[in-house]
Order: sequence, then C-alpha cells, then structure tokens
Amino acid sequence: MTYDLVIGDRGYSSWSLRGWLLLDAFGIPVRTISARLYTDELPNLLKDFHPARTAPTLRTPDGVVVPESLAIAEELASRHPEAEIWPTDPKARAIARVLAAEMHAGFGALRSYCPMNLRVSYTDCSPPPEVLADLDRLQVIWDWARAQTGAEGDWLCGAYSAADVFFAPVAARIAGYNLPVGAAAQAYVAAHLAHPSFRRWRAMGLVDGADQEFYRRDYPQRPWPGPAPLPARAVDGSATENAACPYSGKPVTHVLELAGRRFGFCNAFCRDKTAADPEAWPKFRALLA
Repeated sequence: MTYDLVIGDRGYSSWSLRGWLLLDAFGIPVRTISARLYTDELPNLLKDFHPARTAPTLRTPDGVVVPESLAIAEELASRHPEAEIWPTDPKARAIARVLAAEMHAGFGALRSYCPMNLRVSYTDCSPPPEVLADLDRLQVIWDWARAQTGAEGDWLCGAYSAADVFFAPVAARIAGYNLPVGAAAQAYVAAHLAHPSFRRWRAMGLVDGADQEFYRRDYPQRPWPGPAPLPARAVDGSATENAACPYSGKPVTHVLELAGRRFGFCNAFCRDKTAADPEAWPKFRALLA
C-alpha cells in the first residue's frame, strides 16, 4: 500500500524533505507528486487534497488527507508501529516529541536568514545574533536529549527517529551556510549528510528543475561538505550494460557513464538523479557490483 505525498522543490522545500523522510527513511512506500514553489502549481495541485494548503501533504491509501509534518509523523507512527518512527522507550519517545514540536514551531531567525538550499554551500554568511542564539538553543536541546536518553550513536534519542527527521533541514542549513556550531553538533550534521535517504533526496534536488532565484545568495561558495559523489556524467548514445531501467524496469532511453562503464535509464530524471550521487541508490549500486 503506497502513500501519496505532495512536495515542493526538493532542493529548497525543507518541510517537504521532512515529510518524505518520514516515509523513505522508514521503508514506507511513497509516490511523490511535486509542484514548483512560487508558482500556481502547488495551490492548483492541492485542490485535490482538500483542506491542505501547504507541502508536504500526505494522502493515505484509504484516502485520508493529512497536512502538516507533525500530523504526518503521528499518523504514520500509528499505522506502522513496526517502523519505529518514534522511539519505543517511553522516556526517549517523550523527549523526541519535545524536540520535534520545538523545531516545528521555533527557530524562526535561522529559518528566515538561512533558507534551505541543497544546491550550494557557502564559506560564510555572517549570521546575526538572532541566528547565533538559535544555534545555541539547538545545541542545548540536542545535548539535553542525548544526556536524557543515553544516546551514544549518531542520533539524538537512540536509533534514527522522527526527531532526527525534523532536524534534517537544520543540518542542511548548518552545512550549507557553514554555521558555527561545536564538535558534537558538527558530528550530528555529518550523520545527516551521510544518511542514505538524505543523500537520495539531495541528489534529486540537484536536478529537480531550475534554480529558484529567491534562494540565491552572493556569499563565497565552497564544495558541499557531505560525502563526495562518484564522478558520473550524462552521455549520448544508447549502448549500455543494462537493457532496462534499474528503477522502473522500462526500456533504456538515457545513458550515464561512470568509470568507463555505461548504464541506461528510462528517462532523464532517473539518469540525472543517479549521476548526482550514484552511491545513494541501492538498485544502481547493484548494477555496479
């Protein structure tokens, strides 16, 4: 049973990232329906998802429309307890919910000054005091969560949970704007950048439509600080090792080259998202093996 999820531009829509991670990172099948931000596409699309007004919006297999990320998290957790979207330990679960709720409602200065942009990373953005205060608060609650739950791995409350989903776009902001945080916070950011679902979303975001002018900044740039992708590129022609797209099973029409080998896909988006980060896609990695 597959859920429908309305999303905005993958490179920029932080709330859409949260909604998608709540499904993809926990192995819940999802079909995305995307609309370009700052156009009529989203309001027109959402006419079929009444009463939603924003992305992400979920529609369940039985037709229930669920807007808002916190509601999506709770509904998916209720329907899929085996996915362990929230921690199973009651104390850790309570703390995770506190974290997600504060993120959902707060950190306005950080979100306004540093809108998420997965297509670029800057060396410095001269964050004002209000943004620095938000960064301080983030580190306070992240440290508190670890101390309370005894979490010793990458994530805040033990295993990866909805609490971490809600902070994924914050990690992207810290990475993208090179924001000043301590070593523990930097390690948490690095874990997000390396998370397989985050890597898949960012790979799609890199090729998901044209740049949005609203997000352009004139700060000096640096390479993206996450895992370096393998050097793949789109090429012409039709000769490939595989006859069918690894994702859809449809005939090959578009080709990429990697390490002297040629692989085919059923459309430009399948090829380009793979070229953006080949190791992010398990079905493509199987071809490489």
